[in-house]
Amino acid sequence: MSDMYPRLVVIGADRAIAFYTTVFGARELNRYTDENTGRIVHAELEVAGGRFAVKDEGDGDPAPPTLGGTPVVMALYVDDADAVGRRMEQHGGTVVFPIADQPYGERGGRLADPFGHLWMIAQRG
Repeated sequence: MSDMYPRLVVIGADRAIAFYTTVFGARELNRYTDENTGRIVHAELEVAGGRFAVKDEGDGDPAPPTLGGTPVVMALYVDDADAVGRRMEQHGGTVVFPIADQPYGERGGRLADPFGHLWMIAQRG
């Protein structure tokens, strides 16, 4: 193996990319759009030294709202979990588990982004 990254399927990839850029400070590395449909078929983002891709729902790839949720939780370690959590909420995210001091020495919680993906936002103690 030489590379692996998650691909988040969303309804509204343009909005999702703007959300991840604003909330997480993500940097868009590339974007490919289907000329016929205008849908984003692949956009690669970088955040906190890692990469993930975002694409519009379609071509057999359902987004969390279509499936009724997602079993996957993306874990993102940041310098200030409270600040990132607040930004997520300010931009349409919802709290699943509030950010708090955890018994294992981290401060973190879980939030859902407006596109149905779950994020564990934490900072190491």
